Amino acid sequence: MSFSPVIVGAAQFTQHKKTERPLDPLSLMVKTSSDALIDSGASELKDYIDCVYVMNLFQWSYRDAPGMLSATLGIKPSLASYLPIGGNTPQMIVNRAARDLAAGRCKAVLMTGAEAIYSLRRAMKGGLVLDWSQSEPPNQIDGENISGVDKIEELYDLFFPSLMYPLFETSLRASSGRSPDEHRMFMGKSFARLSRIASQNPFAWSRKALSAEIIATPSPENRYVGYPYTKYMNANVDVDQSAAIIMTTEDSARLLGIPGDKWVYPIGGADFNDVWYVIRRPCLHESPAIRHAARIALQQAHLTIDDISVFDIYSCFPSAFEIARKEIGIEDDDPRDLSVTGGLPFFGGPGNNYVTHAIASVVDLIRKDRSQKAMVTANGWYLTKHAIGIYAGTSPVNSWSDRDDSLTQLAIDAQALPMPVEKASGTLTVEAYVIRHDNAGNPIQGTVMGRLENGSRAIAVIDANQDGLLLMEKIEWVGKEGDVRYDEAVGKNMVRFNVSG
Repeated sequence: MSFSPVIVGAAQFTQHKKTERPLDPLSLMVKTSSDALIDSGASELKDYIDCVYVMNLFQWSYRDAPGMLSATLGIKPSLASYLPIGGNTPQMIVNRAARDLAAGRCKAVLMTGAEAIYSLRRAMKGGLVLDWSQSEPPNQIDGENISGVDKIEELYDLFFPSLMYPLFETSLRASSGRSPDEHRMFMGKSFARLSRIASQNPFAWSRKALSAEIIATPSPENRYVGYPYTKYMNANVDVDQSAAIIMTTEDSARLLGIPGDKWVYPIGGADFNDVWYVIRRPCLHESPAIRHAARIALQQAHLTIDDISVFDIYSCFPSAFEIARKEIGIEDDDPRDLSVTGGLPFFGGPGNNYVTHAIASVVDLIRKDRSQKAMVTANGWYLTKHAIGIYAGTSPVNSWSDRDDSLTQLAIDAQALPMPVEKASGTLTVEAYVIRHDNAGNPIQGTVMGRLENGSRAIAVIDANQDGLLLMEKIEWVGKEGDVRYDEAVGKNMVRFNVSG
């Protein structure tokens, strides 16, 4: 008998931007789940599905999305789960499902998600009238649903990913030795590669290949959002997209008559978290969680990084992409494709479900060439939650088991810094910074994360006018010192620098 897990069905769908009666997220999930069942070629597969997972929905939730989906499809699962927030979730669920299938705890698994934020925003602008199912808060969320920011980070508006990820980027830039202009083009070139891939993907939301110069250069169409990121460097959540995956075992696939050329094997995987709150991470441009997840997933797959044919590196922002690539061990000039979709800014970033699209794309790739081996990385919150999976066209060397990775996680957690100083005074040395821009592209506020003279971490708002903020965008500010004080009136730390140039 073989309980080796296999993916036997995969589907994805991108709703046309001019659709007059757009499907709601639930209907999109029904469509891609039905298409994944059809893709398997096994009419009886539906009766085998005993686990259903639905990714957390951003802007149009339902009282019981997995139950409503199952009822519409005619599935009667013993487990129907609505999952917490996190872009890592699809790959995490593949890893979990692979272990459960290998252990005989389930027979077949359906996982899906969707967003229809583009159509919702069209309707809010009066562009169309929606006839969607009612949106309600979910009855329950299965699993830990912990906020990604602590109260201090939230106070400084760092719950916005577009403001948190630039902190990683400026820290990374300073460590690289590149000047701000050099690094700006470095980011542009990386994301131009993604844009090219998206331009050739029929499921991509944006099919126009953009040059590195266009991506990297601020303009009326490509303003800074949170410096140093232009609009084209931010994940695009304004999409209507859905994807679904179905997994079972080799034995069940054989019994159901699913042809072997449909089978794609998950052959390695691992999940770790970095120190949960960014403010307590010892280094802002490193990710021990990605490093260990890649190492352990490759060990399980009995492969080296050189054996991987293609990657899908999570790319919500350049820093997520660059840090993952560095931790995995992919050189800057590596010629291999680092995305199978075109990435979240160009393919589209449908909330927590993007990685399901990446996995569905990997399935299609491997079915066409069974010698291909793919690595998919997934990221939740603020480079916080990570999952990595490796896929192949042949069965794994090492079987899936309930491996205990807790000691590695404990070692990561043990590196956490003490809580930051809420009311700081003295000299603050900049570790990272972000400058927030308005919709016209003008700088309106800067935020610094840095160290006090005693080594403690603190966050502060930059006390500078617009000209001062513009100057801070032209030269490297990491490593500079400023005078920090707590302002009772605003309830925040304020830091002043000599920004005269």
